[in-house]
Amino acid sequence: VIVSEWMGYCLLYEAMFDSVLLARDRWLAPGGMLLPDKATMYITAIEDEKYKNEKIHFWDNVYGFNMSCVKGAAMFEPLVDTVESNQICTSVQKIWEADLLTVTKQDLEIEAPFVLKAKRNDYCHALVIWFDVGFTQGHKEIWLSTSPMTRSTHWRQTVVYLHDELCMLKNEEVSGTVRIRPTRANKRHLDIRLTYAFDGECGELEEEEAEEDEEFWRATNGVAGQAISKTHYYRMR
Repeated sequence: VIVSEWMGYCLLYEAMFDSVLLARDRWLAPGGMLLPDKATMYITAIEDEKYKNEKIHFWDNVYGFNMSCVKGAAMFEPLVDTVESNQICTSVQKIWEADLLTVTKQDLEIEAPFVLKAKRNDYCHALVIWFDVGFTQGHKEIWLSTSPMTRSTHWRQTVVYLHDELCMLKNEEVSGTVRIRPTRANKRHLDIRLTYAFDGECGELEEEEAEEDEEFWRATNGVAGQAISKTHYYRMR
């Protein structure tokens, strides 16, 4: 039996599973137990205008000084934080799953497509990644989840802020590919490459809302009818 709490932020941060792989391949007997023995990763999108205004757009005007050159650095590193479930504005998609009894080191370099459908009219400011691990070899299957829809854990969730602000109407989709792999210079760190595309419409608020708020839904970055296709890079360090 091998028992190890190896999971890092975004599951793979700090590369602690490498030592479990070594122990598994050298010493785990046939039919032996590995706890946990299953892992999955998920992605969704959230509305988070308040944080983005306070921590990212803050640099546009710092006591009267334009320091927007700092915004790129502020966006480069994903945020590890607790996401409230009511911030989720799209569907959830599984992007990776593994049987830890057979997974290889090469399998830990993740690249997966996603399509997220808006659940309501809302802005999309960031994508969120989390993981679950399963203990399925015993008499009763048990899963530990770090989802924003469950009780918070010390792993929280990994938030990747988009360089764009998407105005998504219900049932519109943002699609793309996410790649997660160890940084070449330091395998304990993670490089994340995010490619995404969105081609939504600019719509009005519901009639009853419009009576109270005369603003219209902005399109991408405030430009109506703007389709985008972008690739951005991030690093957890």
